[in-house]
Amino acid sequence: MVRRTRAEMEETRATLLTTARRVFSAHGYAATSMDDLTAQAGLTRGALYHHFGDKKGLLAAVVAQLDAETDQRLQAISDTADDAWEGFVQRCRAYLEMALEPEIQRIVLRDARAVLGGASPESQRHCVHSMQHLIEQLAAQGVVAPVDAQALASLIYGSLAEAAFWIAEGEDGGARLRQATAALEMLLRGLKSAG
Repeated sequence: MVRRTRAEMEETRATLLTTARRVFSAHGYAATSMDDLTAQAGLTRGALYHHFGDKKGLLAAVVAQLDAETDQRLQAISDTADDAWEGFVQRCRAYLEMALEPEIQRIVLRDARAVLGGASPESQRHCVHSMQHLIEQLAAQGVVAPVDAQALASLIYGSLAEAAFWIAEGEDGGARLRQATAALEMLLRGLKSAG
C-alpha cells in the first residue's frame, strides 16, 4: 500500500477543487459526470470519494471556497472605504453585482441552491455576524438609528441573498441588477439616523 504525504494529499484536494470549479462553472453540476471531472483532474474517483465523500460533497467544498473568497472581497470593500456608511452601501451593492459573475451565478446561486438547498447555516451565520458588526459600528457612530443589530443584519442579509438569487435566475440579469440596486438604495436610506 502506498502512503501519501500530507503535501500530496493537500495537492490532490486542491486539484479536485480547482477542476470542479472550472467544470461546474462551465457545464453546471448536473451535466458534470464524476468520471469526466476526475479524468480532467488526472485523478481517480477514489480520490474524490476520499476527500469529499461524493460529488455533492465536492460541490459543498467548492461553494465554501467561493463563499470565503466572496467574504474576503466584501471585507476589503469595508476595510478600504473612506467612510463607514459608504463602505457599507458599497459592500451591499457589490454583493448584488456578484450575482452576475458567471462562476458565482452558476455554482453558488443556481447549483448550490438546487442541490444543497442554499448556503450552509454556518455560512449564513458568518454573513449575518459580519453585517451585525458593521451595523453596530454605524449605530455607535450615530449613522444608523439605534436598533437590534442582529435583527437588522438578518433582515438585510436575507434581502440581499434573495435579491441575488432573483438576479441570477433572470434572463436579463443586468436589468434585474439595476432594479435590485435601486430598491436597495431606497431600503438603506431608511436606515440612516435623522439626527
